[in-house]
Amino acid sequence: MTTTETTTDTTTTDTATTDTATDTANGATGADGAKGYAPEHSPRLDMAKLAPEVYKAMVRLDAAARRGVDPTLLELVKIRASQLNHCAFCLDMHSKDALAAGESVERIIQLSAWEESRHFYTPKEIAAIELTEAVTVLTDGFVPDEVYAKAAAHFDETELAHLISAITVINAWNRFGVTTRMAPGHYTPGQFKH
Repeated sequence: MTTTETTTDTTTTDTATTDTATDTANGATGADGAKGYAPEHSPRLDMAKLAPEVYKAMVRLDAAARRGVDPTLLELVKIRASQLNHCAFCLDMHSKDALAAGESVERIIQLSAWEESRHFYTPKEIAAIELTEAVTVLTDGFVPDEVYAKAAAHFDETELAHLISAITVINAWNRFGVTTRMAPGHYTPGQFKH
């Protein structure tokens, strides 16, 4: 998730749940209403509604973290962290936002296998992706010096501080999304932009 990520308001959630129930009853399941897909799960709870001060603080933190970070790079980082964390809601949101901002389908698809697709990315993007992986998967030996040094070679200290902050924030949003089982497939690009 991002600053713009929020769970939908109660009206939207109720409508989506009703639509899904109607689709299921009619034999059509899945986010697009096509028959034969597995049924969509319901969210466990609505963080924005149940913990509004935490949610608002996250939105402010996200806005502060993104300052000075290239928007295209930021979406790649958010997609990669969301892939690693298996956050379907955030993958849906950030892939759609990236596409709407002009990112190519090819670069988004190849991001899950970026090590074998390095030629799709700039050295600066690769440094950010490697840093994203190291910060996201801390159990793999912390953030290696060489990964940090590569990022520090491509970003000045202020940019690097904001990039690390943005990576930390998307990881927090991912944990909210995965834990509360936010359902992907209903987001439209820019939906939560203020």
